[in-house]
Formats: sequence, structure tokens, C-alpha cells
Amino acid sequence: MTDSLFEAVAHATRELTKYGFSTQEFAMLVQQHNMTDAEALAVAKVFDYLLEKRERSTVDFLLRTSRLPLKVPKTFDNFDFSRVTGKNVDKLRSLPTLSALYAHKNLAFIGRPGTGKTHLAQAFGRTCCEHGFRSYFIKMTELRDRMTSARRSGRESNLLSYLVRPSCLIIDEVGHCEFDKENTRLFFDMVDRRYQKEGYSNMVFTSNRDPAQWKENFCENDALLCALDRIFDDAVVFTIKGESFRGRKLETVALRTSTGSPADPQQAG
Repeated sequence: MTDSLFEAVAHATRELTKYGFSTQEFAMLVQQHNMTDAEALAVAKVFDYLLEKRERSTVDFLLRTSRLPLKVPKTFDNFDFSRVTGKNVDKLRSLPTLSALYAHKNLAFIGRPGTGKTHLAQAFGRTCCEHGFRSYFIKMTELRDRMTSARRSGRESNLLSYLVRPSCLIIDEVGHCEFDKENTRLFFDMVDRRYQKEGYSNMVFTSNRDPAQWKENFCENDALLCALDRIFDDAVVFTIKGESFRGRKLETVALRTSTGSPADPQQAG
């Protein structure tokens, strides 16, 4: 039995420690049963299969609960990076590394409709799920409605805990609705708690409006300014200019009507 075989199963057995099974125990099992290299390798392959199956199950669960699209997912692979240019385009291309999440750095995608903001935000959230991090996608209008409902039912604390829990919280279309004073304060509480959150985490925002204009959609300036201060304390803002991605598959069919009688074969044809 070679050391490399034990190293091959070390990762899997570490994941199985909660069941009381370690690499040392595996080595003892091999010795007790006088396993050959081939037999031990077969066991190692079973471990790898079980580990991969558990990881797939975890990713599937994270995707189902993320509210990200599943039927037609937005990914970095199906984003057309060739349409994006600029001296800092490498920063955009590095998003799949999740360095922003690991560095606790927030992201904001700002630009006109159809420039790929939501696609990039959802692709980032999906990549987080694929790496075992919980993500949650919500539109700003939905966030407002959830906060209003929570206030009316006295469940603000539960809602805040729910929004703080994900490693990556994606808020889409900031600026499409107005927040009253109480909702603005709840928004600040959410941002503040996420700002102090331990571990790998960040927030991702998309908006057609520059962050300097966000204050026009909130009714409590002090709370909003405190929230923005925390959001952009350590963040990367991608300002995307240019034409909309939408309409590339648009097909225009030119037709003409006739004033002739339908009974006339030449006109009817």
C-alpha cells in the first residue's frame, strides 16, 4: 500500500469525519482485511463518488433556494464578453474567481437597460452556489414589498435574519421603486448587519441609475447615507455603457396589405 493512495482518500474521509470515519480508520480497515492496492482503490473510488454526489446535492439545493433562474440560467459561459470592451475589462472577466466574495467586496453593475447587468449579477450568484455558498436573488420592488409585509406582521427581525444569512445577496433593479422612511431604516439595518457579517460574503446590486441618484428613491436620508457608506466602503462598481444586448435576434418581416377584392385571385394571392 502506497502513501499516495491514502492521500487520494484523505479529502473524502475528512468530509466523512462527522460520521466518525477518518483516514487513520481507513488505513486500519485496509490492514485488518489485507486489502490489495486494487481493493483499496475501489473503496477510494466509492468515497469519491459519495462525496461528489453529496456536493451535487448541495449545489442543487442552493440553486433551488437562490431564486435564480433554473430553466434558462444566466452563467458566465453564456455571457458574451466579446461585446464588452475597455481598459478594465479584465476585472469583469475575473468575476468567476469569486475574489469579490472572498474579499468581502460588494459589486454594483450600473448601466442602461439591456447591457447585461442582471445577467452578470445572476451569473455571479450561480457561481457562488456551484462553489457551495448560499446566494439569494431579489428585485428591489420585491424587497420593498417583503419589508412592508414584515413590518405589518411584526416579523422584521425574521426577515432581516433571512436576508443576512446568504453569503451572496443580489438586489436587482435598484431605483425602480420608492422606500418610505421605515423601509429605508430596515434597508439600513440589513446592510449594516451584512457589513458586520463574519465569513465570506458580499452584496451585488444592479441599477440603471448612478448610486449618487439612489437617494431619490429613499425617504430617510440619514439612514440611506449610512447604508451607502457601508455598501461602498469596499466595493467594485462596473459602469457599463453602450447599446443594449437585446434585439440581436430580432427578425423583421416586411408585408403589405392590398385594397383589392379577396375574390380576385390575383389580389387574394
